[in-house]
Amino acid sequence: MRNVRVLFCAAISATILTLTSCGFTPLYGDNVQQNTAQNKGQNRANIVAANADFDITIIPNQEGVYLRNLLIDRLYINGYPQNPRYQLVLSPVTETQQSLAIAKSSESTRGQLRQKTRMELRDRQTASVVLSRDLMALSSYNILVSEFATRVTEENARKNGLSDLARQTELQLGLYFNR
Repeated sequence: MRNVRVLFCAAISATILTLTSCGFTPLYGDNVQQNTAQNKGQNRANIVAANADFDITIIPNQEGVYLRNLLIDRLYINGYPQNPRYQLVLSPVTETQQSLAIAKSSESTRGQLRQKTRMELRDRQTASVVLSRDLMALSSYNILVSEFATRVTEENARKNGLSDLARQTELQLGLYFNR
């Protein structure tokens, strides 16, 4: 039993030591290995500067307007760019609803909302698509006896899903510009 514990601890230690040299670097934070005064914060500044260099096109429907406003709040830190190099195009958000939990009385008590969109980052100089991703968000809500309460929880789930789509878009752009 003691030998198994020692072997287990040795395996855990070896795993931890090999993870430190795996090559991953932080996306938004400072890299520990590049901790000089001039490199400190440079990674984050590059991501923010690159994110401010594109135009977010109009997204149709109410959900699209809400998603575009979330993206503007997240990405335009220093205001709207004067002459953006890139154009961010998101397709209209499609939603599907599904009943999850069915009670004995054949009434659903839980609903799931699936929202999908496609993002494309286009380079205006070359007129080519440089980044294209399918994005999807899942959120669930309670179906209650009160119709008003059900609508409120459904709308909250919808907004949470759109916030998740905005976060995914920001992450994909950050990964693209960080490479």
